[in-house]
Amino acid sequence: MNSSMISEFVLLGLTNIWELEIFFFFIFLLAYAAIVAGNFLIVVTVTFDSHLYSTPMYFLLGNLSFLDMCISTITTPKMVTDFLKENKTISLWGCMAQMFFLHFLGGSEMTLLIVMAVDRYIAICKPLHYTSIMSRRVLTGSVLLSWVVGFVHTMSQMVFTINLPFCGPNILDDIFCDLPLVLKLACTETYVLELLVTADSGLLSFICFILLLISYTVILVTVRRRSSGGLSKALSTLSAHITVVTLFFGPCIFIYAWPVSSFSVDKFLSVFYSIITPLLNPIIYTLRNKEMKAAMNRLRTQHVRSRQIF
Repeated sequence: MNSSMISEFVLLGLTNIWELEIFFFFIFLLAYAAIVAGNFLIVVTVTFDSHLYSTPMYFLLGNLSFLDMCISTITTPKMVTDFLKENKTISLWGCMAQMFFLHFLGGSEMTLLIVMAVDRYIAICKPLHYTSIMSRRVLTGSVLLSWVVGFVHTMSQMVFTINLPFCGPNILDDIFCDLPLVLKLACTETYVLELLVTADSGLLSFICFILLLISYTVILVTVRRRSSGGLSKALSTLSAHITVVTLFFGPCIFIYAWPVSSFSVDKFLSVFYSIITPLLNPIIYTLRNKEMKAAMNRLRTQHVRSRQIF
């Protein structure tokens, strides 16, 4: 039995046309460079700017950028190099590690988005108590909680997947290891496990999305009751958060609430979450945020002055 076990999976990728693979290689390479540069810049700016680091919203934003950068790094470099290879393979344990960290970091990011929504609720609806409620201890505990939720989420699925026997087909029609597709290749009945994965990931996404909708609705209703002018200001403040939440959870809920067998849809979602979603953070939060841009200018000025001194 052990001699017949497979040791690697074959990834079919996006296309088998060489010209398109070269095109996708440069496009995704540039996108990954932008993801790393943009999110890393946010992390560095929040870390070294004392004003941003002491502000709860930017502290959480820095952690969100770190998660986005890690999620993209798990999948994109492998995907980019595979465009130049004829045989796109990944080892069995490399596949397991990829799925583990994807669900770990994805679950953590969903929970962190809820923490960010709570932060905006307190800042807008309870401004006088904001600094006392969102203390450094609460912020650190919230970030740690998001990591714990992500770890529990991924372990609840991977603890059953890691011991499955794989002795037959080893072809995955995707750009990286996707848990539902890998389960179908196991040499045993996985119907119950597939239901568990769908329920686990689907419910986590749906619950987080509902909690976020409730929190944003409460914010807007509360502000509208207090002053009509404050509603437009609140909408301006929350527009970035609502955009990120909608684009992050929309496709995820779609794929789990209405499972489809179309591989083109699976590949689209794979590209979306490995390339598009990690780009949202630096584009939406940085380019339209005056405080973030001012902090970057301060750091650049300090760096130039320090170089002139030495």
